[in-house]
Amino acid sequence: MATYLITGAGGFIGSRLAGALEARGDTVLRLASRDGDIADKAVLQRFESVALDRVFHLAARTFVPQSWEDPVETHRVNVGGTLNVLEFCRARGIALTHVSAYLYGMPKVQPIREDHPLQPNNPYALSKAMAEEACGFYSRVHGLPVTIVRPFNIYGPGQNERFLVPSIVKQVLEAPEIRVLDLAPRRDYVFVDDLVDLLLATLQAPAGHNIYNGGTGISLSVAEVIAAAQAEAATSKPVHSAQVPRAQEIDDTRADATRAYRELGWMPKHTFSAGIRAIINAMQEAS
Repeated sequence: MATYLITGAGGFIGSRLAGALEARGDTVLRLASRDGDIADKAVLQRFESVALDRVFHLAARTFVPQSWEDPVETHRVNVGGTLNVLEFCRARGIALTHVSAYLYGMPKVQPIREDHPLQPNNPYALSKAMAEEACGFYSRVHGLPVTIVRPFNIYGPGQNERFLVPSIVKQVLEAPEIRVLDLAPRRDYVFVDDLVDLLLATLQAPAGHNIYNGGTGISLSVAEVIAAAQAEAATSKPVHSAQVPRAQEIDDTRADATRAYRELGWMPKHTFSAGIRAIINAMQEAS
């Protein structure tokens, strides 16, 4: 048995990670947003006397439109919070798994490897790139073991309906028609339980500073997401697109997760159809 601290433990990913660790018999200390501001270093003081085997840092502001509205707050939480966690880990010699984001902007090559140049295309991605830079500094200068996971587009049951996939599934189940801003963008969608498996696999990461993509290598357009949801729900509702691309929109993303497979033995298990089915089942059970 081991003891782990999870920041962002009340969130979409963090709550599942906590459950997966506890199912293994590990002890999990949870730090959620209701417990305090991760950018306030005092929030971590309650764990100073606890013997920890690793910290999983997930606490962040993650909604991209919100980052455009308030980039300063996004950076305060995502960069300042990460620095607090890094200092906490450095002072105690505790290894860190840091959950980052898609940072590659408009990709120069597909699929995208971890050594692709970083080109943040929104304030959220910029804050995560800066947090990664801090992780690299602490690993290089202080010798702190840091493993970074860069998830591509995460989806699954319980995700906030502000995000694309749950918003589409909800419309497929409840609305007379499906409305989206743009049908064209393609994304690599990774099911939340597969991402949790990758986070667990980082417990066996090599010593030092490691970076792993979390994705499937397959991309789907918004139109294909809608089609998959309608197929699983057995509906054929009309689809309307406003044909309004988001600011700094990216056409297509596909992850090369070869490194995670080669070094950690990880690969995603869920097909997109199976993931959509899980969301539909959860929404129907909740209604």
